[in-house]
This record gives sequence, structure tokens and C-alpha cells, in this order.
Amino acid sequence: MELELEDGLLRDEDQPSEHTSKNPSPVLKRKNDISREEKGEMMGKDERDFDESIVSLMRNYNSKLSGEDDTSQPTSRAAPIVASEPSRKKKKRKRSQISICLTNCRYESIRRVSSAFGMREVSEEDAWNFYWTDMSVSVERAKEMKRFQRINHFPGMLEICRKDLLARNLNRMQKIYPKEYNFFPKTWCLPADFGEVLTYSKSRKNKTFIIKPECGSQGRGIYLTKSLKDIKPTDKLICQVYLAKPYLVDGYKFDIRVYTLITSCDPLRIFVYNEGLVRFATSRYADPNVNNTTNVFMHLTNYALNKHSRTYVYDSEAGSKRKISTLNKILLSQGVDLDALWHSIDQVIVKTVISAWPILKHSYHACFPSHDMVHACFEILGFDILLDHKLHPYILEVNHSPSFHTDTQLDREVKEGLLTDTFTMLNIWQCDKRRVLEEDRRRIRDRLLQTNKFSEVVSGEEKEPEKTPWQTQIQWEETHLGNYRRVYPVGEQYACLFQQPSGSLYTGTASSRARGDCTRMQREEFQQTKARAEALLKTKPPQKPVKDPEKKAPDEASVASTSEKTAKSKKIEGVPKKIENRKLTGKPSPSILPTVEEKEVKPPYVLCSFEPDPIVEKEERERVNQLAQRDFLIRSYGMLEQIYLVMKKMGTLRPEDERKYGVYGRLSIVSNSPKISNTNVISEKNVCAPS
Repeated sequence: MELELEDGLLRDEDQPSEHTSKNPSPVLKRKNDISREEKGEMMGKDERDFDESIVSLMRNYNSKLSGEDDTSQPTSRAAPIVASEPSRKKKKRKRSQISICLTNCRYESIRRVSSAFGMREVSEEDAWNFYWTDMSVSVERAKEMKRFQRINHFPGMLEICRKDLLARNLNRMQKIYPKEYNFFPKTWCLPADFGEVLTYSKSRKNKTFIIKPECGSQGRGIYLTKSLKDIKPTDKLICQVYLAKPYLVDGYKFDIRVYTLITSCDPLRIFVYNEGLVRFATSRYADPNVNNTTNVFMHLTNYALNKHSRTYVYDSEAGSKRKISTLNKILLSQGVDLDALWHSIDQVIVKTVISAWPILKHSYHACFPSHDMVHACFEILGFDILLDHKLHPYILEVNHSPSFHTDTQLDREVKEGLLTDTFTMLNIWQCDKRRVLEEDRRRIRDRLLQTNKFSEVVSGEEKEPEKTPWQTQIQWEETHLGNYRRVYPVGEQYACLFQQPSGSLYTGTASSRARGDCTRMQREEFQQTKARAEALLKTKPPQKPVKDPEKKAPDEASVASTSEKTAKSKKIEGVPKKIENRKLTGKPSPSILPTVEEKEVKPPYVLCSFEPDPIVEKEERERVNQLAQRDFLIRSYGMLEQIYLVMKKMGTLRPEDERKYGVYGRLSIVSNSPKISNTNVISEKNVCAPS
């Protein structure tokens, strides 16, 4: 019985091997070797072990034949599925690698955080994904960017980051919305507003003014003064009313550095970081007077100035630089409503950005018309906020490149956390660089081959069910806020602030006022001239100059006076200035009536650009003659024949081209008979050659 069972099983085992003998596989050979070895071993075993081993052997064999892959034991070298998995993973890692250009960045903290995200630092010449610079973005740099590239500044953000432009924009918005924009101290831009500030200082002699350079930083060039007599009328400065009653903590003045992230300007999206820096002065505060206005350690809170003071304290809890969370604990212990305070600070930030939003939007769309995968720009701004004694927030300035130096452990905790949450929110892996470059190449190829219309229809049909990149980015931002909070968009409370008058962007400046005065004077002169001309037409008959056409002009003085009057009257009647020039030169002037009739024959000049210019017969004849001359030259040189032959030879000639340009050489016959092709071409050239 044992021998019969064994022979039957072996027959069943040999049958599939016969079927697969035509395409021998190393897996089957290996399996046959294993079965033979086990056959010799099972001869000396008992019946139970023999049956179990045979059954397990058959199961393994059937699984191999059915195509199941057992990767637990490598039975042969033919295992394509196992070998291909690690290669695919490597390709995905290469695609997800992001490059960043830090050529114009001096902060090591940004290098550390970017390397922690797996970014590779490259130079400006390479195809980088991110460009981080400490300087503002030029229009040339912005227009050279590819669709997948992003930069850390918005073009036009200097509208709120320069002290003079910030003052101009907020002063303009104060005139339109006085109740909404009451968070900016009264400010003048010198020398344009020099007269106004002098008048203000004379009427309020107890006020203290703080003088700043128009585009300075780190507290350089800032000083306090009670009198404006020492300021030169030609100096370019910012004069601001000094807030003499700030909110004090332990007797020291302080300001708050609030970090704000703008991820896009259209639609506008603003986020505020919950953590930040509180910078204290190093001398106890006292009301400004003649004796202490020169003490910068008392009135200024800039870290670049106070770190040189002997009383500067390095302590995160009670030092000269602390966290916002530490300040919140102090204010909470004093009974301050933190929610209301930070809500008012958020409103100040949003309203300041909205003041420059029209210019931001226009500059962005002008510089990045083709960015449809990701937002081309993002920006971290540093808002310096000062609280007065009533906890009303005032904006001092906006920094477009806040410092990311990490001199202390407190700086490292705040700034590296800020950068980490920023890179996370930006979704640096959203855009595939290779895919965008391939799409750009395909668009160029389709445009050259005139097949772009069909590709656009197909691509539009394919993309309909998918989410747009903007929806994907917004969803990502909402789920990866980190330590950020969204301050805009929120409701409809800021909708009215976007409705700025179209002519209000550049009002209030010295140049705009000068343009207005000049326009008013020109309008008055024009009205006076028109009134004089109408009076002359009523007093003098228009046929007087027709009666004496051959009269010469008398003396120069009378000629000048009469020419002025006649020119003004003739301008109204439609007569050109040529008559005035003829009278001034003293030459005999022809009669006026024939010239008017000649001019009336010519069509009038069209001022509206939406209407076509009238066709003048003389100009049209010249244009037709030049076209005929051009056509003759092209035919005489045989240019069309040569182009036609080359395109026919390369196979790029379309049927409609053959029908249209088939007269140049009977090329259909030439292509069918290669022996006569050269002679035909030579004869055609001789026929077309000029005699």
C-alpha cells in the first residue's frame, strides 16, 4: 500500500512538470530537486510523517504554479517583484527631495531647520524650489522664476515695511476710515510735510517728537526732540508724535515683536504666531524731558541698542528679552483680559496689511502670471507693537526681514519653532518639480506644433474631478497650523476696508498735491483763453483775412499779437497752426478758405483707440507698392522654392501647404521621379531668377 500511494503521488507530481517543460523555470527545477531529495529521505520514515510531508510538499508546489510569491525564503534568482520594490522607493525619495537657495541668507538657524526637513542647499544657478533671501525681491528676480519655485518675499511689500511708505499708506487710510485706523501715531514725511509739522509743533509745545530715518533699521539714526528747529528742510526723515505714556512692566518700557506669516495675497491669508519676543528697555522709564531725551536705553527698546547696556539682563523670566507667553502670565496676574488684548492686536496687523493690499495684488499678478501650481511667495513679517497705559495697541514699524539670529537659548526656542511650523504649513512637498518641467516642455512643443488647443481640452476634462492646488493648500494649512492662528480670513468684518477709492492710492503726497495744483492752473488758463477766443469771434467778422490774402505782415510786434488771436480763433474753427507759422515768417500767406476746403477732404484724426484709423489713399498706394516689391524679391531669390523642397524632403509638409504652394516647382512630380528632380529644380530657379 505504501509503495502504491507513493507511486501515485509521484505520477501526480510529474504531470504538471510535463506541461511546463516547454518553458522551463528555475523555480520548477529547484522544486523538482527538492522533491527528489525528500523522496529519498521519506523512505525510512513512518506512515504519518510520510503523509504530512507529501501533503505539505504538494501545497507548496501548487502555490508556486498558481503564481503566489513566497518571499520568506529566496528559492531562486528569478524574483522580479522583490527586486523592484527597493528601486521604486529610491525613485520616490529622489522626487521628494527639495532644494533651497540660501546664497543671500546670513542666518544659520534657517540652514539648520531646512536641513532638518531634508532640503538640499544649492546655488542661484540651479533649479531651486525655495529661495530665502534677507533682501527685498526685485521685479527682475520675480519674473525669472519658474512655476514650481517659491520665494520668501512679496513684490510690493515695502509699501508697509519702509517707514515712509507705511506712514503714507496708514495716513491715507486714516482719512478714509478714521475710526478703524486709530492705531498709528500722528506721523509726517519730511521734507514734504515740513510746513505742517512746524505748525503742529508751534500749537502743541508740550509734545515730544521721535525722529527716524525713512528706511533705517535696528534703531540706527533714531532720536527724541522737543523742538524741530534743528531739522533741515531738505532732510528725508519721518517725524512722529512720541507716545509718552506707555504700559510699563516693573517700571520698564517694552514692545512686542509679533511674527506674522502671509501665505498668499490673492486670496489674502494671514497667520499670527502665538509665541514671540518681548523686548524691554534697560533703564527705568520716566516722562521725556530736556534732560533724558538723549537716553536711548530708556526710550528705545531695540535689542541691537540695549544689548550694549551694562544693565542688560539675560534671563528668560525676568530679563531684558522674554517670551510672549511670559508676558501673558504677567498680564494675566494683573487682571488683563488677554483675549480682548490679542484680538485688538490681530486687528491692527490685518488692517495694516489691507492698507497695502491693492499694490500687493497688482504686483503679484504682474510678476507671476503663470504660477498655477503653488503660490509663488510667502513672507514672515515682524510687527513691532507698543501698548499705551490703557492697553491700546499702536504699530511702530513692520520688518520685512526680522532677525533670525539665535544668540541665546530663548531665541533658539522661539525662532526655530517658528521656522519649523512655517515650513510645515507651506507644504513643501506639494509641487513636483519634474512634473512641472515636463508640462512646460510639452506646452512649448504643442505650441510650436500647433496642437495646444486639443491638449488643453483634454487636460481640462481630466482635471475637473480633482481638487485645485489652492484648495489643497488651504486644506493643508488648516490642518497643519502648529503654533499659528489664522487671523484672516475671519467673517465679514474687514470687507468694507477693501473698498478703497481708486484714486486714493497716491493722494496725500507732495507730488500728488503739486500735480493737482498744476492741473487746476492749466484748467483756469484754458478757460480764460477760450473766453478770449469766443469774444474775438463775436467782435471780428471771419471773412476779413480772406479779402487781403497777399498782404505782408507789418512790424513784428503787431504780427505776434494778431497771430495769437487768429491762431486761437482758428483752433476753434478747426484750422491748423500752419497759418500762424506762415504769418510769423513774414511770407505771403495764401487765402484761408481754399486751405480749409483742402483739409476737409482729408479724414479727421481718430482719437479713440477702439475705432480704426481712416485709410489714406496715398499711404495705401505706398503700402501696396512696398508689398509688391517685397514679393518680387522673395520670388527672384527662390526662397519659397528652397523652403518648400526642404519641408517636402523632411516630410513636414501638410496637404493644405501642397495645395497652396504647389505652383513652386510641381513638386509632386519631382518627389515621384528622383532622377529628374535636380533638373526640375534648376529649371525652376532659372525661370524665377530676375532677368
